[in-house]
Formats: sequence, C-alpha cells, structure tokens
Amino acid sequence: MSDSDQKSVSANADTIASAATKAAKGQGPAPVHLWNPPFCGDLDMRIARDGTWFYLGTPIGRKRLVKLFSTIIRKDGDEYFLVTPVEKVGIKVDDAPFVAVDFDVADKVITFTTNVGDTVQAGPDNPIRIVLDPDHGEPSPYVLVRTNLEALIDRKSFYRLVDQGEPGMVDGVEWFGVWSSGVFFPFIPLAEL
Repeated sequence: MSDSDQKSVSANADTIASAATKAAKGQGPAPVHLWNPPFCGDLDMRIARDGTWFYLGTPIGRKRLVKLFSTIIRKDGDEYFLVTPVEKVGIKVDDAPFVAVDFDVADKVITFTTNVGDTVQAGPDNPIRIVLDPDHGEPSPYVLVRTNLEALIDRKSFYRLVDQGEPGMVDGVEWFGVWSSGVFFPFIPLAEL
C-alpha cells in the first residue's frame, strides 16, 4: 500500500481537526493557499445549502468544530477540500460553504456576518452576485468571503438587502441594486421590475 493509500485510510474528521488545531495560529482562516499537501481521499463530510455541516450523514452539533473546519476549507476548480499542512481531503458542498445570516450598513458599507462568525465587507474584493434559477426565476445571492469561497445570502438578509436597493447604471443600462464600499452591485435591470 502506498503512502497516499495509507493516508486515505487514516484521514478522518478527528485527524483533520487535530491538524487544523495545530495549524491555527490565532483567529481567522489558515493560510491554506500556501499549503500543498498530498491528497488523502474524500471524507464523508457535506455542507448543506442551509450551512449545516454533516459528517458520516449526521449533523455536526459542535459549533466550535464547524468553525475550526471552516478555517481550513479551500476551493480548487469546482471541488472543495479541507486542507492542513500535512493532508488534503475532499468534501461535498451543496451550494456555498458559508451562509451570510445577517448584515449591517454603516457609512455606505455593507458588512455581512456568516453562519461561522466571519465578517466581510462587500466591495471590490468581496463582490455580491445574483444567480437566477432559469426554471423558476428565483434569485440566489452570494457574497465572496475569501478566495473562491462564497456565502449564500440567506432569504431574510436578501429581503433586507433589497430594501437598501436603488437604481444604478451598468454599461449604459439602468439596474436595481445596492452600493457598498463605492461599488454598485446590480440585482436586476430596472426595466424588469
């Protein structure tokens, strides 16, 4: 059995949590973009659309453990991984790895709070985007939290965000959207309202 096969067998939530704890050097996400450990296989871990984390089909009830895992998540292409300095395991994400559950507005800056306690100011480095369901026309709003990792903006927050909306121009077309950090984020063409 090769080293990578052995690591695949031994990688589990406990070993990942232990390695993540050792790698944590304070608050906030770990520098996973700097780590290139070997791939150790897929872990039976899933993040549901509502932000619930599951391990072996059971919700992870320990919020501190979910927060710890959230600091070592990375997206490469279309796939999500938990990454430590010594191992990288694949996980499933139904929609986005985070959910923006609230926001505040101060001095024309929208600051979102995620389900794992991260805060992010919408702006040029953390854009808001809207995806419309082609079948039902339902909007799915997102805000970029960190490199390649978005938060789905929950429904109540999105409705509050719409209340903050106003017209703005994008490429000569008038849109309805919001401003944050000097950037206009379009939601829908004003003519379609």
